[in-house]
Amino acid sequence: MPVPTLTSLLRSHLDGSATPTQSVAACYASHRAHGDPAIFISLRPEAEVLAEAARLEEEGPRGRRLWGIPIAVKDNIDVAGLPTTAACPGFAYRPAADATAVARLRAEGALIIGKTNLDQFATGLNGTRSPYGVPRNALRPDLVPGGSSSGSASAVAAGIVPVALGTDTAGSGRVPAGLQNLVGLKPTLGLVPTRGVVPACRTLDCISIFATTVDDAWAVLEVIAGADPSDAFSKPVAISQPGLPSPHLRIGVPRPADRDFAGDASAAASFEAASARAQALGATLVPLDMTPFWEAARLLYDGPWVAERYLTIQALLEREPDAILPVIREVIAGRPLQSAAETFAARYRLAELALAARAVFAGLDLMMVPTAPRPVTLAEMAADPIGKNALFGRYTNFVNLLDLCALAVPASLAADGTAAGVTLIAPAGQDALLAGIGRALHAASGLTLGATGGPMPAPEPGLPRAGPDSIEIAVVGAHLSGMPLNHELTALGGSFLRATTTTGDYRLFALPGGPPQRPGLVRVAPAGGAPIAVEVWALPPSGFGRFVASIPAPLGIGTLALADGTRVKGFLCEAIATENARDVTAHGGWRAFLASL
Repeated sequence: MPVPTLTSLLRSHLDGSATPTQSVAACYASHRAHGDPAIFISLRPEAEVLAEAARLEEEGPRGRRLWGIPIAVKDNIDVAGLPTTAACPGFAYRPAADATAVARLRAEGALIIGKTNLDQFATGLNGTRSPYGVPRNALRPDLVPGGSSSGSASAVAAGIVPVALGTDTAGSGRVPAGLQNLVGLKPTLGLVPTRGVVPACRTLDCISIFATTVDDAWAVLEVIAGADPSDAFSKPVAISQPGLPSPHLRIGVPRPADRDFAGDASAAASFEAASARAQALGATLVPLDMTPFWEAARLLYDGPWVAERYLTIQALLEREPDAILPVIREVIAGRPLQSAAETFAARYRLAELALAARAVFAGLDLMMVPTAPRPVTLAEMAADPIGKNALFGRYTNFVNLLDLCALAVPASLAADGTAAGVTLIAPAGQDALLAGIGRALHAASGLTLGATGGPMPAPEPGLPRAGPDSIEIAVVGAHLSGMPLNHELTALGGSFLRATTTTGDYRLFALPGGPPQRPGLVRVAPAGGAPIAVEVWALPPSGFGRFVASIPAPLGIGTLALADGTRVKGFLCEAIATENARDVTAHGGWRAFLASL
């Protein structure tokens, strides 16, 4: 029987309807039934993991967020007690300690069952570049599984584990998700420490998460995120909780001339269908000229960043070159490394392209692209290993170079077993924004999960609320979605939770001065007011502090009573500032007032 989602599995552990030992046994039984020896490079003995699960049961949950959850880890991430090979036997070593992310998983009660296969040294997007075999695409065995995190994706898609860690430098955490009907979460660079990860491009690497739902991927991210003082590339990144798509989203999509599906009409139709779902959620789609993104992508393999990959294999290449697969040698060491002058020139050009990318995002909430142009068969990949691999990077290679976060979600699953997905992309720190929108898009697709045939879980009931590490704030004017200052919320890691009104004891004023006009919300006696439209957003504490510090007088932050029964922080105005202001309460909200002008 396929492993359920992380969320449902954890719930069953906590309510006693299942135990961690039962879940581990089901995990190993699923692996045997699936019968693919190429998924794992090393698999812990079942008895060993069962004994660890039994110890967890004796201790009880103790508030651990992943109590008894089986997880697989890509074999370029250190797990103490298991070899790290990076899919190269000649490179293998036994780490003395877990990678930071793995240690955090274990501290929260997760059970690591083994190390998964990958494209050697995480160099590839197809999943066929490994001396340990090719993990099967769980949907259709004649298709490549996607890489480099091939084993992690196949393990989740096949229902062996509910979640798995991968890595992502050029798309390795997204392409396999798109090809196997999965969610692939690629966080902001530095949000998850990479200490204990074999570098591909150390300045661009990040740990990624494969899951069958966005909620499951987010549950893992919450555990492994956070700065590590011993990791030079880790950094504090403030993120809030995923919410809902805001009512006035603007999503950039490639203009027709920039859409590349390599002749696959089904893949093109899938992207159109996903675009229609986004519009049904209320989004406005904005065609984008992708030229600066394509140019940035070319720098990854045509520029000096290949030298970072060379640093990882240099000693082995000099000592035992035949230990490295020929295609990997060709990609990493097949041409002269660029000079220092060429390296700095590429860095300068990338900075210019990043500036252009920021200008594109200034008028958008996020970007949506196909995850990969189309599926590729094993035969096609064998006939053209470089060209077909490059095809997979079309919409992925620029993301880490430009310091963007991304989330791949399934878009379609055809009767012939081919899957297609879309990837949502936003500036660094806006991971929660992507998760909220991705969750809604995935739910609207109505797809089953991975290759298991399991149904999409029903949404959790109840009012959307901020999590324990976020603060709710109600906005009433120019910070509303689609308004000129909304970017100040999203740039601070904000995510939309809900639209509602105040209780009936508020009045709204258009304050004198400007342009632009500013709203002033004042609480009055119950009989003298009316409900005023607001939006409730979630901000991380650091973002909330910076946001409040920027608010000019006579505005301030107080506690608002809302019609949904909640009390949240929100904009209020000093009453004296309304003496010469226009009372616009009758419009019911700032957006309606502006529309009346």
